[in-house]
Amino acid sequence: MSPLDLALFFTPIPQRIARLRELAYNLWWSWHPEAQALYSQIDPDLWELVYHNPVKLLREVRQRRLDQAASNPAYVRLFDAVLADFDAYMHNRQTWFARHAPYAPTSQAATPVVAYFSAEFGLHESLPMYSGGLGILAGDHIKEASDIDLPLVAVGFIYPQGYFRQRIDPEGQQLAEYPRLNVVDVPVMPAWTPDGNEVVVEIEIAGRMTFAKAYRVQVGRIPLFLLDTDIHPNSEQNRELLARIYSGDEERRVAQEVMLGIGGVRMLRQLGINPTVWHMNEGHAAFMVLELLREQVVQGMPFDQARHTVRSQTIFTTHTPAPSASDAFSMNLIEKFFWRYWPQLGISHDEFMYLARQDKASGPAFSMTTLALNFAERCNGVSKLHGHVARGMWHWLYPDRSRDQVPIGAISNGVHTASWLAPEMHQIYDAYLGLEWPDRLDNPDVWARIYAIPNDVLWSIRRRLRQNLVAFVRERTRQRYQRLALAMTAPILDEETLTIGFARRFAPYKRATLLFKDLERLKAILHNPGRPVQIIFAGKTHPSDDVGKQLIQEVYQLSHTAGLQGHIIFLEEYDIAMARELVKGVDVWLNTPRRPYEASGTSGQKASLNGVPNISILDGWWPEAYNERNGWAIGEEWYSDPEEQDQHDANSLYCVLEQKVVPLFYDQRDAAEVPNAWIAVVKEAIVTVAPRFSARRMLRDYIEQCYVPAVLAADESAGET
Repeated sequence: MSPLDLALFFTPIPQRIARLRELAYNLWWSWHPEAQALYSQIDPDLWELVYHNPVKLLREVRQRRLDQAASNPAYVRLFDAVLADFDAYMHNRQTWFARHAPYAPTSQAATPVVAYFSAEFGLHESLPMYSGGLGILAGDHIKEASDIDLPLVAVGFIYPQGYFRQRIDPEGQQLAEYPRLNVVDVPVMPAWTPDGNEVVVEIEIAGRMTFAKAYRVQVGRIPLFLLDTDIHPNSEQNRELLARIYSGDEERRVAQEVMLGIGGVRMLRQLGINPTVWHMNEGHAAFMVLELLREQVVQGMPFDQARHTVRSQTIFTTHTPAPSASDAFSMNLIEKFFWRYWPQLGISHDEFMYLARQDKASGPAFSMTTLALNFAERCNGVSKLHGHVARGMWHWLYPDRSRDQVPIGAISNGVHTASWLAPEMHQIYDAYLGLEWPDRLDNPDVWARIYAIPNDVLWSIRRRLRQNLVAFVRERTRQRYQRLALAMTAPILDEETLTIGFARRFAPYKRATLLFKDLERLKAILHNPGRPVQIIFAGKTHPSDDVGKQLIQEVYQLSHTAGLQGHIIFLEEYDIAMARELVKGVDVWLNTPRRPYEASGTSGQKASLNGVPNISILDGWWPEAYNERNGWAIGEEWYSDPEEQDQHDANSLYCVLEQKVVPLFYDQRDAAEVPNAWIAVVKEAIVTVAPRFSARRMLRDYIEQCYVPAVLAADESAGET
């Protein structure tokens, strides 16, 4: 589709502001509130109806609105300022990557490119290509790569039906809706080859030829290429192959991962992109290494040499802290998909299966994590604790080494600051950290200036953010009740009450119901005279996860019981938009996983970036951050019996709330009603979390520990040939 053809789908835009369409097709706007304001100011009601999607807004807005904007001097000044910032960003040659020059061009005189493969990308609520933390992390990874100008391309799927839209019925049951994504309504364009042809990948999947069209999403400076099988001449079965994220059907799951790994490599080749470094974000992309091997072997390279070459340039990040959560497929199913493949590698059936063999109680399986570990020179977990857990999980692959020598390191996750920071907090950081602070995100000395912010100034912002959140929750609840034709019979939250947030995937190990272990004690905490507490829950679970759905229903029904109603609320449709409101608006972020099953977790990092302390089990990233002054730890003793552990952790949580959190928030306020001791914790949370758990620090670690060594290995390999 050419730009001329594309224009036919849009309301005519006055020439003075014509670049609104160009800007809409670069996700740079998604982490710049002033850019979003260009669209929301045109028609605020429509902006909400299209769910903050500038492409759809420009398709549906009335021309009168655009003419009014173009003739409004204030709007035009904002337009000029935003476009000037956008142009400066896109054409800046003094970027972090250029200044630090972590590696030089290769012998081909081209800067090495990193290819980043992920089954999901959470970029913005208008692009439902994510299901949870893995996708949000991937989205933050490529946004930060754009900010520092790291030469990187990303590969994933478009998913016409996305994950799902969550609806909660009057009984609290989770229902799944699958609205179909129309590509002309989102910031997605077809991808083209260097000579201007469309990119269509062909792969034989289980004996049938399957075609996938390539699309492109521009994320700042970074291109994200997405495959879609809903095209002619695919059969109906193949058209539906990539319709939804994480199909519960094992055969379709294998087919999806074949398309991601093998199809992703072939797509990049058609695009004329030849990466130096290949990064698998979780094992879903591990079939990628088989295609890279095949390319080398068919060109005449012996298999063992090809294996060495591929391994030296491959990175693997594992996010899974439990063996049962790793993709592992039956050998018979793998044979069905790959019986034509291993001859192309020049190896036997048994040798092929051994590349990823994992012996389980049910018999041998083809493990995607095993395949990734066998073919990635550099592997990492996503927190220090997770790295230790992963070395124990996969120790059996390295029987001649001690656990500490298992080659799985740790690069702790971080968050993309601009995407998750409240604009109100951004303004206060500009005022007290200096306007250069976004260029020094991972510098602790810059963040130490937080201590100089007057307590009353910071408290005023935090109060305003809580008030905004309460308004958001009330409106979301009103919309839900209206949809269900129900009457709101009880007040919803209070603007001045201590507000706790709990929002995440409702997996059993995250223990969403831990807080309800002792209902009478919980009610006493919520209704403490003069010191009340309120709690906001949100979260999804996979539609096939009956246990997770039961947990959602349990929390929902408890929130409507006497003594809890009005003080506890469950919000439906937890997504990026809701997450932004929660992490900046609550007073405390609660996390109760069963240790050590939280690989990292990043929602608490987003919260502390906004001045929200954590109450958390010492799991995932929290053991690295907690210093006894920046939040609270719960459940610090470990028991072998799960029920005993739950009882201890619940009691610990109640004690922390009763004896520390609630008194600190309400008591000993000064004459201006500022809780100075509480603000001290808020400041400490920002200072200790913001630099160490930023995506800037995370990307720097990946560059230094993974990408640079892989580039050097590629240079060495090129020199040998």
